[in-house]
Amino acid sequence: MTALLPSDFRSDTVTKPTDSMRRAMATAEVGDDVFGEDPTVNRLERMAADLFGKEKGLFVASGTMANQVAVRAQTSPGDEVVVEARSHIYDYELGALAALSGVQARPVQSEGGILEVADVARAIKKPGAAPTAATSLLVLENTHNSHGGRVVPLPRLKALYELATSADLAVHLDGARIFNAAVAHDTPEHAFGEVCHTLSFSLCKGLSAPVGAVLVGPAETIDRARRVRKMFGGGMRQAGILAAAGIVALEEMVDRLREDHALAEALGARFHRMPGVTNLRPVETNIVVFDLAGEDGIAPRVEKELAQRGVLAFALGPRTMRFVTHKDVGPEDAERAVATLREILD
Repeated sequence: MTALLPSDFRSDTVTKPTDSMRRAMATAEVGDDVFGEDPTVNRLERMAADLFGKEKGLFVASGTMANQVAVRAQTSPGDEVVVEARSHIYDYELGALAALSGVQARPVQSEGGILEVADVARAIKKPGAAPTAATSLLVLENTHNSHGGRVVPLPRLKALYELATSADLAVHLDGARIFNAAVAHDTPEHAFGEVCHTLSFSLCKGLSAPVGAVLVGPAETIDRARRVRKMFGGGMRQAGILAAAGIVALEEMVDRLREDHALAEALGARFHRMPGVTNLRPVETNIVVFDLAGEDGIAPRVEKELAQRGVLAFALGPRTMRFVTHKDVGPEDAERAVATLREILD
């Protein structure tokens, strides 16, 4: 008898490439991307730039690389970068702001991942002020991972962008899941491009490509970013094999994100009614985050027990759990997750 495969809700990064992606990868036309000669990479970068209304794009290995390349290309050592206090670039990128760019982070607390304009304004430091680092960059995140896939509304992004530009700051939008935001709020992608200088998005999360991210922005900035990518060891050669899957992701996988959102909403509703589950964050996209009643340390123990019973999820903290929906889990997996968690909590 074949063992039942795990239901994997740890992240949308666990998605497998589609058959059409595999075919595109097998037949991709390639060249040396460091020389700018890979036609498939060039096509992907052009598609991405056009989607968001930017001049150029840059294909990189990961969302973290895209963020860090963007920071290095738009700051100088000793600068300060304003970030949301639980943002990915601050919590989950191994201190790369300091290690790779020599900048320090100025974290700003928010309600649900949506920064208040006044709070950001207070965090900005002008050059030449008392012996403090000057702010040169504001980093925003949409959707916000640690706050349960929350969508930062476009009007708030616009207000933050206007504040930053009035203070001569660049704005980078960490849009690892920006297509989830676009689908959830029925917003065209170019509208997000209008409220930042640079924007990055992942191809290997809900869009299901095997690897990669793209950074888009003004031509001058992307030209600097290309040099930084090389400095960081990210110069790739016949990368069209990977870029081909990214093209399929943009052409075929964006609209189906609605299915992931619907499944997450249903899953969240079931968890919300479950004894022992508290503080369910609003479910807006494909991420479900909630707390467990009990002592600190309960979430890691529940994560382990779920895995032993074939359900993979992620403990975000001592009492906080996260489930992420994607194309490789469906209603049966959701039923299994609900039943298994209920058994453990009972």
